[in-house]
This record gives sequence, structure tokens and C-alpha cells, in this order.
Amino acid sequence: QVQLVESGGGLVQAGDSLRLSCAASGRTFSSAAMGWFRQAPGKEREFVAVISWSGGNTYYADSVKGRFTISRDNAKNTVTLRMNSLKPEDTAVYYCAAAFRPAQALALTHHSDYWGQGTQVTVSS
Repeated sequence: QVQLVESGGGLVQAGDSLRLSCAASGRTFSSAAMGWFRQAPGKEREFVAVISWSGGNTYYADSVKGRFTISRDNAKNTVTLRMNSLKPEDTAVYYCAAAFRPAQALALTHHSDYWGQGTQVTVSS
């Protein structure tokens, strides 16, 4: 059974940092693009960051560029999102995604083969 399990969410203050992790199991994801998306209450799910299978290419939403960093460890089947300088508008449920297609396609279309259950990030002002 394929699973993506997110962890690391929580309640923080504006300006704080958080590290989200996604552990994939059930198959090897070393050839998959992986990424993070988020959905705030009353809003559609939006792209946050995506990383190519090799880690050589990364894509970020303009709203998080310079603050968030995505990385992956193919040996451990994990992807991580380091979030710095958090803002109240970053509050959302964050979802891990894995897709066997180009990373840019995942970022643009949001079409993923697998999704995690999500982890809540709340940033207070």
C-alpha cells in the first residue's frame, strides 16, 4: 500500500520556522517529482514547492520564494520543506504529493499520482 505521511506541522508565531517532512512508503519514489501544496480555509489548494526526482530542479510559488526550501533524500524516500519567516498567510493544511511526471508539470497542473493526508500549519500574528 502506497502512503505519503506528513509530519512537523503545528502552531507557531509569525517569524518562526517549521520543518515539514513527508515519508513515502509502499514503492520507490526516487524517479518521481515530489512537492508540497497547501489549502487554507475557504480557498483552493495551491502550489507551494516542487522538486525533481534528482533534486536538481526546484520550483517555488512566488509567495514563498526566499523563505521556504524543499529538499529530498531518495535513499530514505523522504521530502522536506523548511519554512522560515512564517507569516499568518502561510496558515493552511500542507499536503505532500508525488508524481511520476516532470516536476514542472506537477507544479503547473497539480496533477499528482499520490497525496498525503495533510498536516496543519497555523501561524499566529
